Amino acid sequence: MTSPAPTEGPGTPDQVSETRAEVAETHADAAETPAQVAEVPTDVAAPTVHIRALSSEGAGVGNLADGRVVFVPRTAPGDQVRVTITEGKPRWAKARLREVLVPSSDRVAPACPHYQECGGCTLQHVSYAQQLHWKGDTVREALKRISRVDVELPGVAPSPRESGYRSRMSFTLMRLPGGRVVAGFHRLGASHRIVDVDDGCILPEPALASVWTDLRAAWGDGARRLPSGRKLRLTLRAVDEGVILVIEGGRGPGRPDVLLREVQGLVAVWSDDPEGGARLLAGRKQVHDTRFGETVRTGPTSFLQVNRSASEALHGWVLQQGKAEPGDGVVDTYCGVGMFGRELAKRGAKVVGIERHPEAAKAASRDAPAGFTVLSGAVEDRIAEALPANLVILNPPRTGIDGTVADVLRTAGPPRLIYVSCAPATLARDIGRLSSAYEVQDVRAFDLFPQTAHVEVVVVLSRTVSEEEDATPSQDPSTARSGGEAAESVAGDFPDGLDSEESE
Repeated sequence: MTSPAPTEGPGTPDQVSETRAEVAETHADAAETPAQVAEVPTDVAAPTVHIRALSSEGAGVGNLADGRVVFVPRTAPGDQVRVTITEGKPRWAKARLREVLVPSSDRVAPACPHYQECGGCTLQHVSYAQQLHWKGDTVREALKRISRVDVELPGVAPSPRESGYRSRMSFTLMRLPGGRVVAGFHRLGASHRIVDVDDGCILPEPALASVWTDLRAAWGDGARRLPSGRKLRLTLRAVDEGVILVIEGGRGPGRPDVLLREVQGLVAVWSDDPEGGARLLAGRKQVHDTRFGETVRTGPTSFLQVNRSASEALHGWVLQQGKAEPGDGVVDTYCGVGMFGRELAKRGAKVVGIERHPEAAKAASRDAPAGFTVLSGAVEDRIAEALPANLVILNPPRTGIDGTVADVLRTAGPPRLIYVSCAPATLARDIGRLSSAYEVQDVRAFDLFPQTAHVEVVVVLSRTVSEEEDATPSQDPSTARSGGEAAESVAGDFPDGLDSEESE
């Protein structure tokens, strides 16, 4: 047997940059329709691949013998691996790991017993130091490639906890023929199937993990004490009083009273209907969540960051960079329950929060400090009336800001913007949209999602033109369009339970 080639490291910064650009191009190709791209046969001998990088979704990146880029989940930069091609296109391919021939020095043993088949986590096999390294590279390359901004990122702030950090988890429950029930996350490489996850998941906070174990034992044969129906989405959320359960889908209430009695630590059961909203089935109606020294009465679906300890650093840095003085006007957009706005109002700023989610807007307004008011509605519909201001904080879902918001900010925006994002690609797209009126002053990244490819980024921007000057985008529309498409192509869907709160 021929010895494999010597293992190489991830490469120099320039080589990494070239790799990221190549990966981005293949993602754009992947967005093409089947009619535009001819399939390439996949029934070839299992090739050997050297993994040289990680994609923004956490898959290893290498090249096949014919030069095509290949994406291989569960591999690490420096690995020499044998793979099976599962999908082939003219410029790229996807593959499944068959064998690690020479392991990377950054490869570690996953802690979760479900990791090999579960699609929830993506990076448990990579050392935490390298997870942070590659997340930082993802941020730099997104900004450079999409918004043409070259930044020096001073590392990614690590999470104080690498496991047991999530205060909210969502699981998919499926009732199968014969009375069998599976509940967990989508299977790696087969998202239509569910991996049954019992008490082995390493991500939830201990209280959440304990409730999940007890809930599985209490829901009975065929999950008969839950609402009926083939598919349910079960969300557990830790609050000050204990843990609440939110159920989406199904028919009828089930037996929430029995669940409350038999599951220690469970304090409320809610039903969440996309059309009718949340409805209490049993237990406490009022629950609270304490963050950053403030206790807020919250609802079952209101937004709060899932990583409590890591979000402390992010929250503090945003407030520090805001530099709001007493009397300054601040607009806190996509404000959720208003954690930024409430604290700035306590410091004397005049803050207007904007939130479209009715439950979160109500929570933000309840017991709000003097100087903090909340406008209920979409940011694109209400931001103009909240201006002028000295500072605007943007904290949108992963899809980024609406084009209307960018238009308003270019025309009548404040001297300073702070953009908080869970999706580097759409963040970079939006910075490009604002570039005719704003320039990047500082960037920080925070790891709120260890063991996954996701990262939280905060960008500080300052205005470069006055409101009287022309801030019409100088970027060619075709360039802007392709940048937006590139952002969408690399954004990717978050697995159930491990998203970055796209709905919050």
